[in-house]
Amino acid sequence: MANVFEFVAEDRCVHGTSAAKAVRRQGKVPAVVYGGGAAPASLALDHNEVLKRLEHEAVYSHVLDLKVGERIEKAVLKQIQRHPAKPQILHMDFMRISESDLIKVRVPLHFVNESGSVGVKKGGVVAHSMADVEVSCFPSNLPEFIEVDLSSFDMGAVVHLDDLVLPTGVALVALQHGPEHNHLVVQILKPRGADEG
Repeated sequence: MANVFEFVAEDRCVHGTSAAKAVRRQGKVPAVVYGGGAAPASLALDHNEVLKRLEHEAVYSHVLDLKVGERIEKAVLKQIQRHPAKPQILHMDFMRISESDLIKVRVPLHFVNESGSVGVKKGGVVAHSMADVEVSCFPSNLPEFIEVDLSSFDMGAVVHLDDLVLPTGVALVALQHGPEHNHLVVQILKPRGADEG
């Protein structure tokens, strides 16, 4: 199988809404790559190949190889615009990265041992408040996901951002804005009516 983390693109010379529509009619996805001290570049990618790559969760939080002709640029996927009703990608934004620069990327949370947690065994219900978090780190430290182990959590347990166990060199962007941004991540709630006689 082809490298999941490699996106093959071609340069796109014409810009604007009508040009993007023309690209889509050819079965391609209009895209842009920016940052890294270079000028933004308009690209086109094969729609079916893009869909295959996006089936892998790790693509969203991984340093990617963006192959444009003979050159390969290191980039992260910053934004995807999807069609509201069809399985169609309308536009993609990539950001060039340098190993020596900090990047900010959204990383998924993996909740493990939910059904085996102390609180759930007592009848509690797991309520998720977040599915991912924005991290700041150097590209070499970028995790594919952050694991949240719920096995020891009892009824009424609450996990906030500052409770997450982060890999070395990784910081949560929200917490850099102050303690008032220490948001709820997940909790184990008592089932309704649990305290009623």
